[in-house]
Amino acid sequence: MNCVCGIAVPSKADGRWQPVIGLEVHAQLATRTKIFCSCATEFGTAPNSRTCPTCLGHPGALPVVNARALELAARAALALGCELRPHSVFARKHYFYPDLPKGYQITQYEEPIALGGSVTIELDEGRREIGLIRLHLEEDAGKSIHEGTPDSDQHSHVDLNRAGTPLIEIVSRPELRTPAEAYLFLERLRSMLRYVGVCNANMERGELRCDANISIRPRGSDELGTRTELKNLNSFRNVERALTWEIERQAAVLESGGQVEQQTVLWDAAAGVTRPMRDKEESRDYRYFPDPDLPPVVLDPAWIEARRAELVDLPATRKRKLIELHGLDPREAHLLTLERQVVDYFEEVARLCGNPRAAANFIVNDIARCQNDDGLEPSEIPLPAGHLAELIDLVDSGKASPTVARRELLPNAWRSGRSPSELLESSGLRQVSDDVTLRALVHGVIAQFPEQVAQYRAGKTGLLGFLIGHAVKASGGKANPARLNELLREEIG
Repeated sequence: MNCVCGIAVPSKADGRWQPVIGLEVHAQLATRTKIFCSCATEFGTAPNSRTCPTCLGHPGALPVVNARALELAARAALALGCELRPHSVFARKHYFYPDLPKGYQITQYEEPIALGGSVTIELDEGRREIGLIRLHLEEDAGKSIHEGTPDSDQHSHVDLNRAGTPLIEIVSRPELRTPAEAYLFLERLRSMLRYVGVCNANMERGELRCDANISIRPRGSDELGTRTELKNLNSFRNVERALTWEIERQAAVLESGGQVEQQTVLWDAAAGVTRPMRDKEESRDYRYFPDPDLPPVVLDPAWIEARRAELVDLPATRKRKLIELHGLDPREAHLLTLERQVVDYFEEVARLCGNPRAAANFIVNDIARCQNDDGLEPSEIPLPAGHLAELIDLVDSGKASPTVARRELLPNAWRSGRSPSELLESSGLRQVSDDVTLRALVHGVIAQFPEQVAQYRAGKTGLLGFLIGHAVKASGGKANPARLNELLREEIG
């Protein structure tokens, strides 16, 4: 048992309770400038160096809508299957934080730019379509800095560079039932937004943020319980962890005879617990009203169709094509289609080498390992597609063994930029396939492991792999394993 806020929290929520989860996802639009002024949105600049009278809310400074932000929001809405509304209105949402220089946030409320839509997630038991309530445009606030400065023990600081950064907020229906489903929803949504070029979705830079609303109810009940809102969720993994903890905490409260309070809670990732932040506001607390400085947004039908024409095949479509056209298993196809750049790379490699199964295997396993070693994003592949295709051709033609290809040629080509063929010739790692050399290896491994040979002859056929492995190792990884297999079978019957 764990304990937080005086409540004993079980390690696993009772099966009597059904979680009800809805997500609010804020995605930064990939524009060069802010939504209502010409200040740059670049990351990593000096604090308060990307501000102007408009994003600071100075008297007399009037906002003007960024046309590119409208285009990207419309593209996102269409990709998600939303109803893109021809008439929408900006509103003022009032709250008073130091990082909100105007004292209100410009957002959309009663008349958002898009309604409806869905995100499909794939579970072991099948596909589920998670509905969306709305997608709307808004500006970001600044950033309050409470630690990391020399006087953090006495003062907080404010950086307003992010104030006015263009966002879309995507609000899901409360149709997610487990933390794992919430993870899958975010993963698929992120892929979709990146595919259509709407958002770079780098969570470390704050380009994709998520708040989660969670309540529980007796399993089988249609009545919603009291919800809490989870904030400070800076990764998909923390969304899953925080939801798991909060479900268990709420179950413990109800089972002890208490009542869940409607409040906003912060996720403490280091401690692995949620902590109360404030009472949860209602919409009336924000005193919304239409922004008098901004006219309604009116979208022409021809303009909407032009945005629709910009769409590309989305992850689900490309995954289905990989399975149908290339015979890939669903797991490989899922991993390959998380990033548009990766599936494009795969298709180019497969076209060049004619072996899509090998291309998928190298990308999902070996390329991913090289990326992890170098701290690269999944979309960053410095190895040219032609070089990976050439490597696969070397294996398929018998010139390089799979072991040498994976352990020597690919890492060296990755680091040096040289072609696999050039590396193979200069390193003396060409695969050994002549029977004279291979029979010598076979005789050596039979002499080295007589007990295993006897067990194989007695019926333990799985030991053949053990013997082949040692023969390949004795050759420095250069022996042709397929031919070794044939010769070993001949020699030991």
